Amino acid sequence: HIFSIEGFPLTAAEAARALGAWPELAEATQALIENWPSATPGFHRVDLPGFDAVLDLAVGDAAWALEQWSGAADAWFLDGFSPALNPGMWSPEVMALVAARSAPGARLATFTVAGAVRRGLVEQGFVVEKRPGHGRKRERLEAQLPSAFAPAPIPSIAVIGAGVAGASVVRALRDQGVRTVVFEAERPGAGGSGFPAALVTPRLDAGDADIASLHAQALERAGHLYAATPDAVTGHGVLQLPQAPRDTARFDKIARQSIWAEGVMVVVDEDAAATLAGEATGQGGLSMQGACAVRPAAVLSDWLGDADIRSERVTRLERTDGRWRLIGETDAVLAEVDAVVMAAGWGSAALLEGHNPAPRLSPVRGQADWVEGDVGVHSMAWGGYAVPTGKGILYGATHDRGDIDTTPRDDDSARNLATLR
Repeated sequence: HIFSIEGFPLTAAEAARALGAWPELAEATQALIENWPSATPGFHRVDLPGFDAVLDLAVGDAAWALEQWSGAADAWFLDGFSPALNPGMWSPEVMALVAARSAPGARLATFTVAGAVRRGLVEQGFVVEKRPGHGRKRERLEAQLPSAFAPAPIPSIAVIGAGVAGASVVRALRDQGVRTVVFEAERPGAGGSGFPAALVTPRLDAGDADIASLHAQALERAGHLYAATPDAVTGHGVLQLPQAPRDTARFDKIARQSIWAEGVMVVVDEDAAATLAGEATGQGGLSMQGACAVRPAAVLSDWLGDADIRSERVTRLERTDGRWRLIGETDAVLAEVDAVVMAAGWGSAALLEGHNPAPRLSPVRGQADWVEGDVGVHSMAWGGYAVPTGKGILYGATHDRGDIDTTPRDDDSARNLATLR
């Protein structure tokens, strides 16, 4: 697992030209260039399965990135030019963060041998030595924390709920080498993840830069993951139409945010919106090219394919000796684990009762409808939504707070049809 910080990222073409000087690295260069991340501010993940590696790239200031990162590095390569040319990279704040984000026994290397760097590392507890340099560099620095490395045991983790949320947790932990046990009372996709299609769109926020950035980065990551999942994507791009008069100006502000890669968020006029929709829209909108429509069944099949799924209903959780006990319907202990991930939607509320602090959950009933046939549609949202399923169209949905009844209703189907019209 590699974590890298870059304040001024190269383009893929610039990186390919620079790395071309080392033909012995051609295989690694090709894998990296083919998956070159966006240069937008924030965090970007690059999967490199051929090298059994994951690269997390932070685009931004070093101090900011290290404050956000929660990892513990076994090895550091500090490549920030000299303190005279790049003082921010070698500030006391950055040196303290490097030490704080280091695992016991962490090693460090850098080309610079400036006195300020040596003193800064020593002040943070590193043992520093000069070593012969490379190329035209006469000397370089190596450093190490004197504490001994002790590998942490792999935790045992249970996931409650086998919808897309639970499956995403299973996939992410599996990629980190952590196996999970999944408890699902009914079947994978028994809840909202059982619909034949779903929209993958970000929360659009024109005011809170941090929230907007989080969702932009999540959309980018989701797009890569769904694209790599066989038969998952049923349509690319989503047309968002205004729901209120103020949305037109809001869309323009969102499209100009620096968090989006070029072309991901584009304001379109009425003619362009009609062309995308395949029918008159009466207004322009926001074309979200990074958004998509997916088939949840394909996602669940791939991400839960080798998961340990138990068809058991967990009725309560007990905290005992620093571990969690999952109790079933007959008061039997179903599992005892280090951590539990709740991914059961409203079903999580009862399990969280009595545990402090517990998140506040509120139920929302949402009924969607779908038809099959030769129906072509571009994914759209306007308060309601229409999504291609690959075999037809999904549309809806109702949004009734406080309603926990899951029985399909003819009245709700009529409401969905009225929204579609």
